Amino acid sequence: MSMKKKIFAIFGPILISAVLLIAFFFAPFKIDLDSKRVLADASTSMATNVLRGNAIKNKAIGSKEYVPFFGSSELSRISPFHPTVLAEKYDRNYRPFLLGAPGTQSLTQALMMQSMGKNLAHKKVVFIISPQWFVKDGVTNDYFNAYYSELQTYQWVSDLEKVTDDDRYLAERLMDFPKVKEDKRLDRALKAIISGELPSSSDKQYINLMLNMFSREDELFGKIGMVNKDKAIRKAEKRLPATYNVSALDQLATEIGQKSTNNNPFEISNPFYDKRVKKKLKSLENSQTNWDYRFSPEFSDLQLVLSQLAQDNAEVLFIIPPVNKHWTDFTGLSQEMLQGFAKKVKYQLTTQGFNNIADFTKDCDTQYFMADTIHLGWRGWLAADQRIQPFLETSSTKVPSYHLDGSFYSKEWQQKAPADLK
Repeated sequence: MSMKKKIFAIFGPILISAVLLIAFFFAPFKIDLDSKRVLADASTSMATNVLRGNAIKNKAIGSKEYVPFFGSSELSRISPFHPTVLAEKYDRNYRPFLLGAPGTQSLTQALMMQSMGKNLAHKKVVFIISPQWFVKDGVTNDYFNAYYSELQTYQWVSDLEKVTDDDRYLAERLMDFPKVKEDKRLDRALKAIISGELPSSSDKQYINLMLNMFSREDELFGKIGMVNKDKAIRKAEKRLPATYNVSALDQLATEIGQKSTNNNPFEISNPFYDKRVKKKLKSLENSQTNWDYRFSPEFSDLQLVLSQLAQDNAEVLFIIPPVNKHWTDFTGLSQEMLQGFAKKVKYQLTTQGFNNIADFTKDCDTQYFMADTIHLGWRGWLAADQRIQPFLETSSTKVPSYHLDGSFYSKEWQQKAPADLK
C-alpha cells in the first residue's frame, strides 16, 4: 500500500466527515416556517421535536394567530370539547398551540418558555397545572429525559448576562439529573452559575458552538415526528351543533359522556378502563391512600414558570383540574389532601399577582366532568371553555402587575403545610 493510500485510509474518513458536517451547517434548505400548514400541524401534534425545538413553536407563538396552551397529557385527547376543536368549529379569533405531552411538567415548561424570548412578551397564555405533577420527588428522571432539550439549555446559558436567583435554582435543579451532568462542559458551567458566576470564556465558546449546531439541527429536522390530527379534529367538530349554546352543548357533553363510560362504575372512558384499569382492578383498590401532593420540589419548579411569565408580562389563565371522585373513593386518594394542594398552589399564585385561576378541584364528582381518572372530559373541557373563551377573546386594558417572591424556591416552601397558610 502506497504512503498516499495509507494517509488517506487514516485521514480520509475524518476529512469526509468534516466536509459533510460543513455541508450540513451551510446547506440552504430548512423547514418552511412561513407555511401555514406546518404551523397548523405543529399546533396540535405535541411532537417531542416541536417541544424540544425552537424554530417552529417560536414562529407560531410570535404570530398573532396562536395562543400557547401549556399542560401535559390532558391536551392529547381530542374530543368535541377539546379547546382546539371548539376554536375551529366556532371560528374563534385564536387557535391553541398545544405545548405539552404526557410527562411535561413545570421544569420542561419553564425551559420552553425561556427559549421563546420576545415571542412570549405580552401574550395571553393558558397554563394547566396537574395535581399529579406534585409528587414527593417532583418530575421523574424518565419524564425529564424524554423532553430535555440541549438546545434550550444551551440557549439559556449562552444568553446569561448576570446570574439571578432563578438561574441559580434552575442550575441546581438541572444538576439533579444524570443526563445533564454527563455533559462535562455544561456541568462546569452550571457549577459556576450555582456559585453566582458566569461560565468561563472557553466553556462559553463551547456552549455557543453547540447551540449553533443544535439550532441548525432544529431548523432541518424539527418537523420529524409531527402527526397531523386534522382528521380527528374534523370528526370531533361534526358532532357539535352549528351555533355555540352552552346549555345545548352541556346536554351533548352529558350524552357523549354517558355513552363513553358505560362499561364501568367510575365514569372512566371505556377504552381507558379496558386498557389501563380492568386487569389491575384488585391491586388498585386502596393503593393511593398514602399519596400526597402537598410537599414537592414541583412547587419551586412552578416558581421558575411564574418568574418567566412575569418577565414576559404575559397574561395567564391557570386551570387546575380535579381528580375523579368515583376513582379516589376506590383508590383511597384523599380529596381533602387535594384541597390542601389547591390551597397551597393558589397561595403561591395569588400572593405574586397571578389572580386569574379556574380551580375545578371541587368538581371532582360532577358527572362526566372527567374523561378518566385524572384528565378533563366532556363537561370538564366545556366548563374550562367558559373561562378560556372570554379570557382570550376580550382585549385587556391593564398591564398585569406581578411581584415575585424568591422564598418560593426554598425547601421550606416545598415542605410547607397548607394548613399553616393564612
